Amino acid sequence: MPMRPDKQRALLDGALRLFARDGYTRAGIDALAAEAGVSSRTIYNHYGDKAALFRAVILDSSDRVAEHQIALADKLLGRVIDLESDLVEFGTRWAAHDPDTELHFALVRQIRADIDHIDPGTVAAWHQRGPLRVREALAAHLRRLSDRGLLAADDPSMAALHLVQLTAGSVAAAGPDADRDAIVRAGVGVFLRAYAPAEPSARKQHGATARRQ
Repeated sequence: MPMRPDKQRALLDGALRLFARDGYTRAGIDALAAEAGVSSRTIYNHYGDKAALFRAVILDSSDRVAEHQIALADKLLGRVIDLESDLVEFGTRWAAHDPDTELHFALVRQIRADIDHIDPGTVAAWHQRGPLRVREALAAHLRRLSDRGLLAADDPSMAALHLVQLTAGSVAAAGPDADRDAIVRAGVGVFLRAYAPAEPSARKQHGATARRQ
């Protein structure tokens, strides 16, 4: 018999809390069942084992967080007026603490610590449904900015990775007492220098050279 949607939601949410706190290896079926308010038999009947439940949890959480982040990216990068200011706002918001994604990223940290004990297929599926999906959504925005002549991103997916790492990634690496605004502004500055479009005169020269060939 299929699990009731509300019961399944409670199970996935409870398992997310426990996996995020204890990690994959240390979380036991009995503890997972207690956290979710279900019986151990319910988990075995509907998921078979802990590995299958973990896969369901990380994919469910990845889907929800990806949708949240893509919506944020659409809001911040969907209508760029002042490129530098808008990228700084993007980097600042991307680096900000977000209660809606806190448990998910706690789980991600546990995955990295437990990576040798987690099925590689589950890890690959998580990457595809979460980080790669978000990166490609960001890449689509950077591609449009390149089409407008505001950037020169021949590989928008790589540019998206650089933008996030130079802003939110740098904030995370700097620690809680760092000047987030300064880090984001510096990161955006580096990004814009790396992906600056050619000067008009250089573009004209390139076009003339191409026509002669």
